[in-house]
Amino acid sequence: MPAEQGIERLITEYGDAVLRMCYLYLKDYHLAEDAAQETFIKAMKHYDSFNQKSSEKTWLTRIAINCCKNIMRMNWFRLGRGQLEENMQTVVNDPIENVLERDGITRSIQSMEVQDRELIILYYYQELSMKEIAQVIGKSENVTIQRVNRARKKLKKILMEVGYGL
Repeated sequence: MPAEQGIERLITEYGDAVLRMCYLYLKDYHLAEDAAQETFIKAMKHYDSFNQKSSEKTWLTRIAINCCKNIMRMNWFRLGRGQLEENMQTVVNDPIENVLERDGITRSIQSMEVQDRELIILYYYQELSMKEIAQVIGKSENVTIQRVNRARKKLKKILMEVGYGL
């Protein structure tokens, strides 16, 4: 199958999940769109070298996380983040972002540290198994289980603090 057909299928199957994960990771819908687009561009370029040692979902998730991390490393992201958040209330006209921002669970996840947020996203939103998460983050399965459980406890604490009865 030509790479273009494979990428179209990947976008159809995983596009929404990749975009949502990028949004939760970056806390900005427009940056998430950029990261998702970059994910599929990289996947298209390297589709022929995908060795299928993991699932396509795991492979795409790893690419997406790396794209998000690259965006976060950019100096303008770190410096401009505070200014973006200050202006967010007056600028938000995007209906999709409005829906996502109203979701208290989403805001709680976004308040977590990046490493914990990544694990929560992979576990709950991408619905990856512990083995797949271990492949994505490059840790052993036992370490991954411990880290995911720790992140879940932190999320539970945050949700209880904001009024979610768990």
